[in-house]
Formats: sequence, structure tokens, C-alpha cells
Amino acid sequence: MPQQTKRFLAYLCPRCRQSVIVEKDLFALAAGPVRIQCPCGKSELKIDMMGPRVDLLVPCAFCGREHAVSCPSDAFLYRKALAFSCSASGLDCCYVGEEGPVYAATARLEQAVDKLDAQGEKGVFLDEIVMHEVLSELKDIAARGGISCACGSKQWSMRVNYSSVDLVCAQCGAQLRIPAATADDIDDICCKQTLRIRGRA
Repeated sequence: MPQQTKRFLAYLCPRCRQSVIVEKDLFALAAGPVRIQCPCGKSELKIDMMGPRVDLLVPCAFCGREHAVSCPSDAFLYRKALAFSCSASGLDCCYVGEEGPVYAATARLEQAVDKLDAQGEKGVFLDEIVMHEVLSELKDIAARGGISCACGSKQWSMRVNYSSVDLVCAQCGAQLRIPAATADDIDDICCKQTLRIRGRA
């Protein structure tokens, strides 16, 4: 497998509501704190690699605050795609990974934002029909015994958010977030026979 030397980083600017997607060299990321500014100049994503962990300060278009998040350096550098979410809305606010997955995830986030803006008044869920369909598919997968964790456990719980569902392993506490905001999210979950929560080391 070829060694990845680039990472794509994306976030949604809370001021101008435009997506900011930047390609960064791994060496530049490892060399020191990196700041990725929106062209409007009114927000920036901050990344700091601190040995085994990476700290990020992510501007959030949904709650208006900055989210301080962190992850293992190897996941940040080599995982196909990582998503960081707003705890208040359940919507993603930052993506890191390979070009294709990051662009695809950002396009879906833009759809969710358009839907949110069109709603005006906030309901229980971003889209009740999408949430109902995603929960129905999760119920079917669970009935087949298709939900498990990489740690070996088949015990889990479910947390329903505004625009996503979290599956939480009862044994190790690892989580898998299932988006439930757009029609594409229904298509994605319909294609899956099983779901595997990524266990904690």
C-alpha cells in the first residue's frame, strides 16, 4: 500500500458559511502548529501535533463556538477519514483524511446545512423522515445480530442526536456515529449488512 503523504482538512466557516478544504503535506503538519484560515478571514482551524496526539481547535458553524478536540496522531495521519462533531447539534464540523472521503463528506454536510437554513425553526431532528428511516435500518441490522465492536463485544447502546445516531459499545465505550441528515445517509445505511464499532485500544 503506498504511503500517504498528504492530508485533506475541511471545515465550514461560521461567518460566511462556505466550506474550507485544504491539502496539507504531512511534514508541514508535523513541523509545528498549523492554521487554516477561511478566505473571508473571519475563522480559522488550528492544528497542533503533540507527539502521540493531535489537538484541533475547530470553528463551528452550528453553535458558533470553537470546539477543542483531539485524536491519536496515527489516526489523524493515516485514517481514510475522520469526522469531528458539534456536541450541541450532532452535525460534523471538521473532516480530516484522504481527498475523496473528505470532499464527499463535506458535500453531504453542505446539504445538511442547506436543509437547516431552509427550515428556519428547529425541530426535534434535522429531518424527521431521514431519522425515522435510519433508525428503522439500524433496527433491522440489530435484529440480524449485525452490530458489534472491534473489542469483541456485541453489547451496545444507542444515543439519538439531532442529525445522527451514536452506537456505543457497552464494554469499551467506543462509539460509531451514523449520520442521519440527508437522503444520502439513508442510502448509505441501506447498503450495510453489518456495522462495526471501532474498539478502543
